[in-house]
Amino acid sequence: MVPWLARLCLLLPVTAAVVALAGGCSGSPAPTSPARAAAQRAENDLQNDYQTVIDNVLPSVVQIETGRGLGSGIVYDDEGHIVTNAHVVGVAREFRVTVATGEQPLTAKLVASYPEQDLAVVKLDRVPADLKPAVLGDSSKVELGQIVLAMGSPLGLSGSVTQGIVSAVGRTVSESRGGGGPTVTIANMVQTSAPINPGNSGGALVNLDSEVIGIPTLAARDPGLDDSAAPGIGFAIPASTVKKIADQLIRDGRVTDSGRAALGITARTVLNENYEPLGVAVVEVTEGGPADKAGLRRGDIITKVDDAEIRTITSLAEELASRRPGETVRVMYLRDGEPGAVNVTLGEA
Repeated sequence: MVPWLARLCLLLPVTAAVVALAGGCSGSPAPTSPARAAAQRAENDLQNDYQTVIDNVLPSVVQIETGRGLGSGIVYDDEGHIVTNAHVVGVAREFRVTVATGEQPLTAKLVASYPEQDLAVVKLDRVPADLKPAVLGDSSKVELGQIVLAMGSPLGLSGSVTQGIVSAVGRTVSESRGGGGPTVTIANMVQTSAPINPGNSGGALVNLDSEVIGIPTLAARDPGLDDSAAPGIGFAIPASTVKKIADQLIRDGRVTDSGRAALGITARTVLNENYEPLGVAVVEVTEGGPADKAGLRRGDIITKVDDAEIRTITSLAEELASRRPGETVRVMYLRDGEPGAVNVTLGEA
């Protein structure tokens, strides 16, 4: 024990006695009101809940180092599979993984990555006997106002915990992969006020039942503040999506059932004479795909999907993210300057 801390511990009882004596000189202390006592009990109960959740879940949260950066992950099963974000692993194939309990780093290798949903799985080369898989919750039961904890390694501080609530559900969010890569659009994300900082990505968003309800992935950016993080607006991939994708990556090494709707085209944003986004130009049509079957051609400029205005490739991706394969949509377009429309039965990305 640190010497000054030991002395402080010895002094505390004396200080308490002086306080009690001083109180006695001025009469008996005022009784605590029933409301205040109830509030104190509720506060103590909530603190105990937090500590229980941390004890239960933090051993299942890991730090992942790639050689170019670091992020977080969660232990998915007792075979040593770790789930994280695709942008955490990047192009790396080998990793150093440190569990939150502070053991020596373990080596791991990539199983598979699915950037379209920003999820990836790595596997430990050696599985510790005390490895503790996380418990994934039911995403359909996530509710607004629900208290949540975010666990991970923000700014490299492993085993960190922040607190907030579920601010919204069912958000469709677009994120840039960086390095000039295409934008990724993810549907049904959980919005939270729990702080999400660099390094939190791939960690755990946890409810008070010690269940992982999502994987923190990104924080909102505020263009008005030099594109810096907007405080209290973070997003997590829901546990149902994590389980669906992770199971396929582990079993097949790839995603065979994404649940993501697609037109079957390669496209780009086009601008008008004032350099404003005009729509999405079809660069290539997949032969036999949904757009091909509906009659869309290379060079067509998509301007609407049903009632949604389409001005950029991101707005098209966000609209498709809210749809399901097999759904039929009305696509409006310009062909050689003339308007047209077709019904397209969406395929799967």
